[in-house]
Amino acid sequence: MSEAAAPIPFGINLGFCVKRWVSPELWTRVVRERLGLDLVQFSFDLVDPMWPDAVLERHAGAVRREAQASGITIHSAFIGLAHYTFNQLLHPDPAVRDYAEEWLGRAYRFAAMAGIPRVGGPLGAIASRLDGTEAEAIEPADYAELIARMHRLGARAGAEGLSELYVEPTPLRREWPWTIAQARQMMNDVAGSAVPWRLCPDWGHGTFEPLYGPGEGAMEPWFRELADVITAVHIQQTDFVLDRHWDFAVPGKVDPLEAAKLLRATGIAPAPVFLEVFYPFEHDDMSILKALEASSALLRQAFV
Repeated sequence: MSEAAAPIPFGINLGFCVKRWVSPELWTRVVRERLGLDLVQFSFDLVDPMWPDAVLERHAGAVRREAQASGITIHSAFIGLAHYTFNQLLHPDPAVRDYAEEWLGRAYRFAAMAGIPRVGGPLGAIASRLDGTEAEAIEPADYAELIARMHRLGARAGAEGLSELYVEPTPLRREWPWTIAQARQMMNDVAGSAVPWRLCPDWGHGTFEPLYGPGEGAMEPWFRELADVITAVHIQQTDFVLDRHWDFAVPGKVDPLEAAKLLRATGIAPAPVFLEVFYPFEHDDMSILKALEASSALLRQAFV
């Protein structure tokens, strides 16, 4: 097999398990027995790093034990939707930013105990303006403080023994980064971090046409211009109109075969690709499992 045609590692983000298959005894069986996968990205929607230490240690042990017993590799852990709803490291109150930094530090500690070597996600959002206008960039002072916090977090991750931290670019002007140039600048500014910061772009973020313009949303520029700092990717089915996070049982504009071709052509492969989908809480479990089974089979076939 040629290097260009080597299989692309494919797994799933566990965000779909929220309020459903919440324990490792449950999600490991869903991943292995229903989806036929052995690679996952853990979600901190399943564990709150601010739980008491004894509770965190018990859950970390269970995650490590059940994953090993099931033959599942946990590549990384992402912050999840619950923490993402807060403004985190860019909240207007510095005390809240401090709390968000501590939250991430404790997330690193949990990951280390659970045998997860990487942690990441979006970093935060500034507050909206009263007149509804959105700036093209966050304030320089906010950005400088964010970079300082990222360096501190790199040191803390290093102390926990982690190997990599992730930033997930999002298609919001109030978050950072949302352009290729911003992402490159950020990666340059944290280049000396004790643990390297890398990017995990999302197929529904770089293709978001309401932000980038009709016909301007595309993953190829992100992959080509940032290939040296991208070491994981999120894939979803979407329509380029909203950040849908649909599974591939839903019609959309993302073609798995074309996605695989692009990943190889831009040199992103063999970085792992994770299906990241979310469902309404009232959605029934059986239909979710069937849709994920079909989606996983389709993407596995495309990435071999």
